[in-house]
Amino acid sequence: MSGPKILVVRLGSMGDVLAALPAAASLKHSIPHSRITWAVEPRWSVLLEGNPYVDSVLLVDRRTLAGLRSAWRALRAERFDLAVDFQGLIKSALVASVARPDRIFGFAAGFARESAATWFYSNKVQTRAQHAVDRNLELAAAAGASSILRTFPLPAGAPEGDLPEGDFVLASPLAGWGAKQWPLENYAALAEKLRHDCGMPLVLNVPHPIRMEGVRTHVSSLRGLIDATRRATAIVGVDSGPMHLAAAIGKPGVAIFGPTDPARNGPCGGTFRVLRSPSAATTYRRTAEPDASMRDISPDQVFTALEAILSAANRHG
Repeated sequence: MSGPKILVVRLGSMGDVLAALPAAASLKHSIPHSRITWAVEPRWSVLLEGNPYVDSVLLVDRRTLAGLRSAWRALRAERFDLAVDFQGLIKSALVASVARPDRIFGFAAGFARESAATWFYSNKVQTRAQHAVDRNLELAAAAGASSILRTFPLPAGAPEGDLPEGDFVLASPLAGWGAKQWPLENYAALAEKLRHDCGMPLVLNVPHPIRMEGVRTHVSSLRGLIDATRRATAIVGVDSGPMHLAAAIGKPGVAIFGPTDPARNGPCGGTFRVLRSPSAATTYRRTAEPDASMRDISPDQVFTALEAILSAANRHG
């Protein structure tokens, strides 16, 4: 027996795709015999590999005209009954519209990231929740998800590069914009504290090689990051995809926040301690350099929080 064909639109980025996983799972779980297709940019499709709640992945490669044509043809060919745009941008709303489903659900004006995106929606949904995961779940509920699954199905990843054999702390220092980053030199000071007081190395996962005295680096693709995150003892992160990945996997760690709001973008899952300076203002201002409030958080503060997290993890074992 065939059920409705549902198009989930969340093209990127890493953290945002992760935040939509429970919503997609809830739709699949709630709607009998439904078939879920997820439209996503190629670089983030790894996150959906082996997902039991996603029947197929439709790649939307906007970098080339050929990629756009291929996505257009695939969207038209499927004859979707329903589309849900979890992104709330004009580009994602266009993807949903090209598919020509009977109904398109999206966030209402004032809730969508770009108000013009709402022009494409047949069903505009106002949400009450603050956190991105919960907002997505509310949108899924409006589209027919009668039961909620707060689950983050993720692939195992694949070993890449050289990682320590024993315990280690993994950090991913980069973010989509510099204002969310913790100053790079602070990782060297944190690495020294970890080595001296805990006998544990700090490993920086980066997409390209960097040189930093006293700090071990791990260069990997997204598959390698997933594997390294699973193997790490704990995580130090900022408001970026790798931190949200660690939370989704269920790791313990410390999340450093500045100009973004942890109530909206904080870790969902795992056992995380969020550090945010009292001076921090929620501006979402995209600057190249770390926000002043990120500089306010010292390596000693991060180490103390990390030590408490590690101690609690050891007790529960």
